[in-house]
Amino acid sequence: MIKVNLTKSIPTMNESHSPYQVSFRSPHSADEKDFDLFLPAVVSGIDAEGIEFNEKTELSSMSSLKAHFGLKTKVTIGTKLNVVLNIPKTFILENQLKLRISGDVIIAKVDEDLGNKPLISINLDKIYKIHRIKN
Repeated sequence: MIKVNLTKSIPTMNESHSPYQVSFRSPHSADEKDFDLFLPAVVSGIDAEGIEFNEKTELSSMSSLKAHFGLKTKVTIGTKLNVVLNIPKTFILENQLKLRISGDVIIAKVDEDLGNKPLISINLDKIYKIHRIKN
């Protein structure tokens, strides 16, 4: 088992602030730790009308069990969504990575902090894929 412990912000090569920030709060469980990971993402799946979609968005936070992000496309509870996260190159991470995760929608609510874009929460599947992007 590999454990990751982020205790400091990690600056990226292209940004003045870090997308990695540890948050010791979780709206879902006192035992679950959320990480605020403001990473670009592409979400795909079937919308509320039964039509396939791909939408660019940004992950807002993630734990070992759940992921949270804004989404303009309307989806229903129980819908399977696929999420591709672009993890940037840093001084610790030599190559950019793509992390492919998926899960079922458990929360879809309007969030004023996201400009009234629905906040989507998914229960993560246990299977994920990490791909190295060659420079």
